[in-house]
Amino acid sequence: MNFKKITILAILAVFSLSQTALLNTASADNSVEVEQTTVVEQNVVVEQNEVVEQNTVVTEDVYGGGESGTDITSPLDINGVETTSANPSDLILMMNSDKMYQNGKLYTSSQPMMVKQGVSYVAVRSMVDRVGLKLTYDGKTKETIIISGSNELRFKLNSKIYTVNGVAKEMKGAAYQQKNIFMVPLTSITQALNISYTVDAVQKRVILSLSTKPVALFTIQQKEVVAGETTVTYQSKAYSPKGLPIVEERWEGNQEIFQEVGPHTVTYSVLDSNGDWSDPYSITIQVKAPNLPPVAIFTTDKTEYKMGELVTITEQSTDDENDIVRREWVNKKFAFFKPGPVTIQLKVTDGHGAVGVVEKTINITDELLYNETDFNKLFTPIGSQYKFDGSVVPTMPQVPYTATSEPVTLIRSNSPETVYSEGVVYRETTSGASRFMIHHVNAVGKDVKMYVIATNKNLEPTTIKIQDSGFAGPNMYATLVGKLSAQRYFQSMQNSSAKQDIALAPGESKIIFNELNELKMRPMQVISLLADTYSESPVEYKVIMIDANKDVLTSLPYLQELARDGVHNRGTYPEATRLIEYNELIGTTSQRISLGDNKGDPNLVGLDGMTGLTESNLGNFGVMYKISMNRVAANTLITFNPRGGEYSGMVLINGEIVSVPEGNGAAGSLASPDDTSVLYRTGSFEQKVEIWFTAAPGSNLPVNFIFSPLPEHK
Repeated sequence: MNFKKITILAILAVFSLSQTALLNTASADNSVEVEQTTVVEQNVVVEQNEVVEQNTVVTEDVYGGGESGTDITSPLDINGVETTSANPSDLILMMNSDKMYQNGKLYTSSQPMMVKQGVSYVAVRSMVDRVGLKLTYDGKTKETIIISGSNELRFKLNSKIYTVNGVAKEMKGAAYQQKNIFMVPLTSITQALNISYTVDAVQKRVILSLSTKPVALFTIQQKEVVAGETTVTYQSKAYSPKGLPIVEERWEGNQEIFQEVGPHTVTYSVLDSNGDWSDPYSITIQVKAPNLPPVAIFTTDKTEYKMGELVTITEQSTDDENDIVRREWVNKKFAFFKPGPVTIQLKVTDGHGAVGVVEKTINITDELLYNETDFNKLFTPIGSQYKFDGSVVPTMPQVPYTATSEPVTLIRSNSPETVYSEGVVYRETTSGASRFMIHHVNAVGKDVKMYVIATNKNLEPTTIKIQDSGFAGPNMYATLVGKLSAQRYFQSMQNSSAKQDIALAPGESKIIFNELNELKMRPMQVISLLADTYSESPVEYKVIMIDANKDVLTSLPYLQELARDGVHNRGTYPEATRLIEYNELIGTTSQRISLGDNKGDPNLVGLDGMTGLTESNLGNFGVMYKISMNRVAANTLITFNPRGGEYSGMVLINGEIVSVPEGNGAAGSLASPDDTSVLYRTGSFEQKVEIWFTAAPGSNLPVNFIFSPLPEHK
């Protein structure tokens, strides 16, 4: 044989032996032999590019056992230390010693139990032999593996990190080798396998409480068990800590279908191949009664009404689980305007899909109390809508109010409204009081996220103070998203929930308005944001739409700025809070305030921060109107009427949020100029009314606030 080849093989043999040193460590009595060694071929490059085959140990299964140890003839060792415990199967480890006692026998560990930097270490091989665990080695990952039933512990040399069933955990000290013996902290094994132990400091011993009995465990797959209906599936999770087969099961109280309502205790025990029974394991199953359908109930305050008389309906429906999820009414109206019998129906549905229905017939006489127009003005609830002749609104005189403004800069990001590619949809630098109005649709063709990135380009630190914020989406329905963002914006004014200070160091960029990017935007979903901020120094803001899986800050330098869509609006507009005040008496005749019409309420004029072009804020979206009507007559009705198309939003009146109108979908929108929503009614005395309004993104302008006298009560 070639001398060079003999030398290489010799070197490789030594290397292979070093790899198996851990696995060939002697057991407690130094007599356990390796059962099987599995090898793989690995190519190793040597000098002159010669390639040879190397045998590397990959795995080895070592089962506890070995020889029987040395019988103990005295309950005390030569130092007077007790060598037994209350449970003979307990394992007694002597501190700073290689002696271990179990089942009346003395065993010798391959290395003494040692304390290193305050941490007690044990030899892995000796430990698993005595506890009855399984030891393997993964040559690919260079991990020593301990297996106990379904539990797997993985250790790496010189590392404090080990994994328990795939979850990384930190040990009190790093694993190490002592004379080629793998040592780990004792607590890494006891904690992971729930092995309880006690420390006897007087006699310098640690007692591990070991149970060799099998463990009975089971689960049931059904979350809810209904008497007479649910078929219960029991799944055994029983195991033997020693890895022995389970040869027999014993069940008590288990039924495939329980017929009686109430608690039922199921007990499970198992027998292993050694003839040992487990402790019984029990689960108490709460068997529920079959679902009862909900009971639909309602009453009316009378059985007979005049035309135009208020019908008061009180619902009293019940469900055995208080789980009514849907109510459907037929002929539920506040009044009727044709004589004859009217049948009112209520259908209620519970969470199980069960239904209850009830009907009641009332009679409408031919006597008229109120016509429909007067009735709606008097009795339509706040936040509800009604039909009227919208053609009369333009003929109503405008309120001759005075208007001033507050120095708030509006940053409106709404073009392109529908975004087809990743990039910067708007960029602007501003300081002082600012308001953001952001409204976009994802048409990129994949999941994206939206961000607002704030960058401090000054030489000094600065702070952004977020004052109010209302975010909604992602959702497919633009009108609903805009309505919710306006609602949450006003709510943040009431409860100060959005207040936040964000510090920016010189040159630093941060994500603000984190709610924008908490959720992915699916294709064709919409988001809306209304928010107020303040900063002493100029801050650059970039509004970005980007692939949901990308890091926005690292991608920022490479994002292109997107062109506007030619239809919708973007821009930066000063004086974006408009103050409207009227000091004369209003409400004795019908009058109106028209907003967003670019006539009595002219559009704000500003610049596109990305192109520098002059822009007009069409509809004045993002403008906050603070309307002070200082003398509103007694018995005045204030309503909201859309003039530019569908509208759905919120108004703040005397500090209270009022929906325009209540509801979602079609029920929650004013569809045409013939719809109006009730905002407020004054009482018997003249009063001041304050209205705060900002147009909801996704809706249409202009709109009218109508002040009109209420009809006389009869």
